Amino acid sequence: MSYATPPGWYPDTGTPGLERWWDGTAWTAHTRPSAAGPAASHQPPAPADHGPAQSGPGSPGPAEAAPAGFGPPSPPLPHQRGPHDGSGGGNRTKILAITLSGVLVLGTAVTGVILLGRDDGGTPAAPTTTTSAPAPVTTPTATATTSDEPDPDENPAVLVDQLNGVTVPVPEGWEKPRSSSSDVPTIRTVQSYDCPGGSSFCYHGTVTTHTARSAETDPKALAEADITTAADLAYEEDSLGRRNHGGITSHKVLKAEQLSVAGRVGYLVRWQVTTGKGPGGYVQSVAFPSSVGSGTPVIVRLAFDADVAELPLSLMDTITRGVRPLGDDGTSGGVGASISP
Repeated sequence: MSYATPPGWYPDTGTPGLERWWDGTAWTAHTRPSAAGPAASHQPPAPADHGPAQSGPGSPGPAEAAPAGFGPPSPPLPHQRGPHDGSGGGNRTKILAITLSGVLVLGTAVTGVILLGRDDGGTPAAPTTTTSAPAPVTTPTATATTSDEPDPDENPAVLVDQLNGVTVPVPEGWEKPRSSSSDVPTIRTVQSYDCPGGSSFCYHGTVTTHTARSAETDPKALAEADITTAADLAYEEDSLGRRNHGGITSHKVLKAEQLSVAGRVGYLVRWQVTTGKGPGGYVQSVAFPSSVGSGTPVIVRLAFDADVAELPLSLMDTITRGVRPLGDDGTSGGVGASISP
């Protein structure tokens, strides 16, 4: 098996006595004397037509058309002998004819080699190699994906959080974006709209999962502390510093209770918030121990815009009940497919 010729110095078939640099793809303009012997004078390639030369004053004979260094010097042609040069007789004429024929054949062969050594554009052809080189190593390049289309290999009915070991059901009409400004596992409503503050675009409903970062492990304390963060990110100021809803002007606690989440004892806090612009909304923080590793607590945040018929508060309860530990048999089926407003 043969591969592309590696870069290096190779004989210049168009200029005997010189080597030309091959960069692995094409010939370059760099040359040097051949390492095999002294540099030969530059010779342009012989013309393609090597028929018998016409003798005349100042025109070379056929013997002079052969490249230098190939064969012995040719004797003069018969018509070039002087009127008193009659020595040699018929034998000499035969020897001369045989020698001349040999030189012409050799000259034609050399010319063919020179011409074949160049491509149609007049540049030396790529050097050939009779040895097999190792196949080039190609390093695959990872391609960044920013598409919001869901991965077809994943179950579209559930959001999988491998780090925290949980799955969240995806309601009908929601999506799992590949990327989001929060850079955490997220599901959201498909349709976006211009935020009331006019600085960006918003979604009517979002659900995200997080790893608890504090040293606190009590689910109630975690949920009560996280609800302020959840409200601020949804309606006060997002992670990019934008006040998409004009900020929160007030809030009201709607629910604060202990519950079972993914088979663990957790705690839920839900607020209703009023914003400077727009109808405001509802935010909820649910904290519970993870079922993987050391059981580091997990926080699930939900945010629904108010006055959206497709987002009743009962949907928050349905999503919360649908949170399962990773690997649970219930996550392999149609979990989430039946969830609808």
